[in-house]
Amino acid sequence: MIVDLQNLTKVFPSRNKKEKEMVTAVSDFTFTIPDGKLVGLLGPSGCGKSTTLYMICGLQKPSSGKIFFGDNDVTQLPPESRGVGLVFQNYALYPHMTVKQNIMFPLQNLKGADKLDKDEMLKRTVEVARIVQIDDLLERKPNELSGGQQQRVAIARALVKMPRVLLLDEPLSNLDARLRLQTREEIRRIQRETGITTVFVTHDQEEAMSISDMIVVMKKGVVQQTGHPQDVYNSPENLFVAKFLGTPPINVFDATVRSGKVYIGDEAVIDVPDVPDQEVIVGIRPEGFIVRPEGRFHCALNGVEVMGRDVSLVMNHPAMNVPVIRAIIDADVTVDPEATEVGFDIKRNKIFLFEKETEARIFFEV
Repeated sequence: MIVDLQNLTKVFPSRNKKEKEMVTAVSDFTFTIPDGKLVGLLGPSGCGKSTTLYMICGLQKPSSGKIFFGDNDVTQLPPESRGVGLVFQNYALYPHMTVKQNIMFPLQNLKGADKLDKDEMLKRTVEVARIVQIDDLLERKPNELSGGQQQRVAIARALVKMPRVLLLDEPLSNLDARLRLQTREEIRRIQRETGITTVFVTHDQEEAMSISDMIVVMKKGVVQQTGHPQDVYNSPENLFVAKFLGTPPINVFDATVRSGKVYIGDEAVIDVPDVPDQEVIVGIRPEGFIVRPEGRFHCALNGVEVMGRDVSLVMNHPAMNVPVIRAIIDADVTVDPEATEVGFDIKRNKIFLFEKETEARIFFEV
């Protein structure tokens, strides 16, 4: 099912009754979610991603704009008429019901032509339980399950209605780190197996990038960039996107362009003959550093952290615009932990320039 969002805007009244100023949660959101794909809505808390999800499912009505499922305008349809499955952050399972009863519950509420007999309801319940790999837990109660198992029950309950669109609202935020990794892999497997168009809301960029076919990065209700996760990471359109994506985060410096060279402090780190002279902000990905004592850029070394196959150099620089600089290098590269300074050359495809005032990307030939 293709989901087409056209100029969606959602405005809420101010919580301060003395102020008449309205709060815009989502502003002019336009995006087409391809059929059968998993799209991640990504951004910090308060960016409007959950509000967008609730408008897609019908729990929130847009202030303006249209929502199409295929060729059908569903903007004014109630949630139960849209054919969506919604999985909440807190699972919302009925504690007095078994897993089987929880999954079957939405089917028991179907009416008219959609109503099913008991055998068909049980067949569907067992089938989706198999898909999410909890078919051996059907007689248990929610309090007898782990967090990951409860999450699978919630997903199964959403899938049992055979929805046209599956919506997941931060479904992994209540799980521990190891379980988050396992469950996000399961969500990806389930989505591919069912082929259901899926929207996944999260503030965790690693989650979104690992399982999404496409991501939508949002800030204060406005879409900043859309695209394949790796493409967005490799080519951010502004400083916000560059800083939001990546672990460890991008290293940011105040710099200038003079006579076709980028200067961080007194060092000309790369040549950019097509960029005019100006003050800029420079971002360097942690993997963009090449250790070379006679290199063009030098940083003060604070420490060396060995992480198995990689080594993280923790550094500082007078021009840095972040608390600490991190460079990720191969473990085969030897760096003296007692050294006070490390020299580098910079990979051209891992360094980005941004305008000082607007923070928009300045492109140069790589």
